[in-house]
Amino acid sequence: MTETPTPAERARTIATRGGKATLMPSAEGAGKVIPLTHHVHADGVASVLVAQSNPFVQAAWAAPRGELAAMLELADTAPVPLREPVRGLLWFTGWVRALSDDEARRAAVLVAEERPDPRLLDVGHGATMLQLIPASLVLADAEGTHSLRLEDFTAATPDPFCAYEADWLRHLELAHTDVVSLLGRHLPDELRGGHIRPLGLDRFGLRLRVEADDADHDVRLAFEQPVTTTAELANELRRLVGCPFLAETRKRY
Repeated sequence: MTETPTPAERARTIATRGGKATLMPSAEGAGKVIPLTHHVHADGVASVLVAQSNPFVQAAWAAPRGELAAMLELADTAPVPLREPVRGLLWFTGWVRALSDDEARRAAVLVAEERPDPRLLDVGHGATMLQLIPASLVLADAEGTHSLRLEDFTAATPDPFCAYEADWLRHLELAHTDVVSLLGRHLPDELRGGHIRPLGLDRFGLRLRVEADDADHDVRLAFEQPVTTTAELANELRRLVGCPFLAETRKRY
């Protein structure tokens, strides 16, 4: 069986990347809230920046204990334009708390230390910070749907390449179509006529999306061993492409 990151690691990677967020109140008739920005902290608590005028903020202040049940959805979107761009979804279900002005400013400082964003300067000036305390987490991606324990999520670490996966895949798509074509030699015969696109990268391998006439197909190209450095990654990619220099180097040593 091909080794992949654990569900908790994949969830932590999605949370670390950020991506598109949607806050969905559980109250019937309440509309979705698109945050100005958001950040998931190491303990799983999410800070969500929204406009002060948003009805959800007023509802949170008016609720018993100043808390409302809600779900925060994070979408993991492919960095290259695909027909079906969403690679995975991560849901945090819990209680959203409205913060006082002082609490909101302190929360903004903590977020800025991890994820700088000029919109954080708007706290107290038309924007405020909400805090979501998670009670449950669910991940849905190509590997399946997984209910996660909060302690497993907080103990996991994001993939070592998640910070620059997007730039690397975009560069591969735009500047190295020849390399993408060479990677196609690993595909099953029935998929080789489709449009091959770079889909994802982690320490265990490279994922390709094959856009065929009938459907989309995802294929994982596994590395010989997990990688943690760019040098190790480069060697594994050369092996997948079929670099003759790398093959000769292995013969010598």
